[in-house]
Amino acid sequence: MVSDTAIKIFTIGFTGSSAEHFFERLRSAGVRKIIDTRLWASSQLAGFAKKKDLPYFVKELAGADYEYREDLAPTAEILKAYKDNRINWDDYEIQYIDLIKHRNLAHVLSPDEVNEACFLCACKTEHNCHRRLLSEYLQREWNQPVEIVHL
Repeated sequence: MVSDTAIKIFTIGFTGSSAEHFFERLRSAGVRKIIDTRLWASSQLAGFAKKKDLPYFVKELAGADYEYREDLAPTAEILKAYKDNRINWDDYEIQYIDLIKHRNLAHVLSPDEVNEACFLCACKTEHNCHRRLLSEYLQREWNQPVEIVHL
């Protein structure tokens, strides 16, 4: 059980990354589990990161487990509004934070469950990505230190 020591949450995106670089970052960081937070994880555009292939690759190439969690993803409405430029990043952030509060994710997820796990998304960087918002939300909500490492 995690208590006095900081919980470490990793985040990673696969867009613009080679498979070699992606899996090497996971392995080098010591990630024990990938938590896939994508709404559309089965897209043909995902290449090596398609939901049906990722559990095998993660286990074989990074020595980690894989879990798909759609409840951590934004809704299709929020994501589409942002991608279609009908809302800006600030509005997206507000809507996504409201959503994860409504879903009670700070209590649905446990610190033990996400310690040394890595939130996965397609976004190339964490700057305008829900994986960063989710990590920072948990960091604020939990009563213990949380270290966030963006790979």
